Amino acid sequence: MKKTLLSVLLLSIVLPFAVSGQTKNTLQRSTPEAEGISASAISTFLDSVAVSKHEFHSFMLLRHGKVIAEGWWNPYRRDLQHSLYSLSKSFTATAVGFARAEGKLSLSDKALSFFPNEKPGTASSYLQQLTVKDLLTMSVGQEPDPTGIVSLDTNWVKRFLTVPIKYEPGSKFLYNSTATYMLSAIVSTVTGQKVLDYLQPRLFEPLGIAKPDWEESPQHINTGGWGLRLRTEDIAKFAQLFLQKGKWNGKQILPQGWVEEASTAHIIQHPDYPQEKRESSDWEQGYGYQMWRCRNNAYRGDGAFGQYAIVIPDQDAVIAITSETADMQGELNLIWKILLPAMQKGKLPANTAADATLNKKLAALALPVKKDAIASSITEAKTFVMEPNAQNIKSLQFNFRDNVCEVIVKRDTGVYPISFAANTWQQGETKLKGPYLVSGARNSLAGLPPFKVAAEYTWIDANTLELVLRYIESPHTQTMLCHFSGDDITVDLKRSFNTNAPGAVVTVKGKVQ
Repeated sequence: MKKTLLSVLLLSIVLPFAVSGQTKNTLQRSTPEAEGISASAISTFLDSVAVSKHEFHSFMLLRHGKVIAEGWWNPYRRDLQHSLYSLSKSFTATAVGFARAEGKLSLSDKALSFFPNEKPGTASSYLQQLTVKDLLTMSVGQEPDPTGIVSLDTNWVKRFLTVPIKYEPGSKFLYNSTATYMLSAIVSTVTGQKVLDYLQPRLFEPLGIAKPDWEESPQHINTGGWGLRLRTEDIAKFAQLFLQKGKWNGKQILPQGWVEEASTAHIIQHPDYPQEKRESSDWEQGYGYQMWRCRNNAYRGDGAFGQYAIVIPDQDAVIAITSETADMQGELNLIWKILLPAMQKGKLPANTAADATLNKKLAALALPVKKDAIASSITEAKTFVMEPNAQNIKSLQFNFRDNVCEVIVKRDTGVYPISFAANTWQQGETKLKGPYLVSGARNSLAGLPPFKVAAEYTWIDANTLELVLRYIESPHTQTMLCHFSGDDITVDLKRSFNTNAPGAVVTVKGKVQ
């Protein structure tokens, strides 16, 4: 009896704290009308996305600090992380803000001062002038962007410092992802920690962001300019933190004044552009500390192919998006055209019918799969030995059973079995690396867990098999179009981005074993 009573007393003390710990970092939910936006307008936005050329993977809209619409396009899911690409830069800059507030560096410090052992034998005057602030504002002065050559090297810091600086630092904007890597390296130098670990108690834990991961360079420094993976709600929390000027649950999380400083335009991208051109582009409104100014007095962190943390202070609103699109401006245009005008002052009358329609749309969001009833030309397991190819695919084995096609890819790096379902998504994991924008960073993925994937197959005709492999923690998809002709196979490997660029489609051939 005493033991039971003691247990009850302990639970009465611990449980409220546990519940509080669960809820304090969970975003509150509300209805659109209660926060001054009509549900019908959000439905219109989703309808516009559905008929657009943009492939959305997730969407969250917050007003007055509350989530009023959220959805994930199946097979993408709420619980999954998503590669942020250059949205990672805003987190790296935040680490710089913390380091400055703690007296570990100043923005006027010279970049070379942090790397005495990597300094070139002869440092140009411009390299000697380069500061932390120049790195933050993408005004290094290098041209072109050296990310491609730097990320292929074995020592990224040393290689970056050898790239000639053409313009005086601070004078000219040029997007430069390895400039952000240098910021990550600087933070690691002054703190003795990777940016990921440094941000853990300062940013991720206070916001309730669980188990983030970040790619690393060969020197085990977080890539900085890309490679961070977070859930969509984590992106929304980060944007909401900025909207609240660095406060979370009444506590100042970010250094005082950092939000204002980081979100202010410190350099104009192309000051010589015609005013009309600048006014129509969200890439010509000025650049802060790894943050883009937007039209409509908004600002954002963004990543390639449409990974967004958008802050709209005038409307007390935040939007988080993950997607794959070749037209990022087009996605922003939909927001400014449909959602922004719908944001009203004060509450709107409740509209349960419109709310129900919106919730139904959000619950039904899905990326399309093809439907077919074509019989397979392969009735038994087959293995094809491939001719030498750039993908280093040694063989492909196909096993069909119960509407599942298991494909076993053998490469020089290992054997990778992947299961594809007929006309629906088969969830799974693989260590086979998928398409990725920064090819030189692929080796840095070795320390990350297996890639989560969703896979489906369709027979285009009796001899043509389409295998679709979505890497659902990234924006990208790999498609294998397999043409069977007797004992021969021809496979067109297609990535889902930059489809007209060299390497977007690779053809490999083989014969039955």
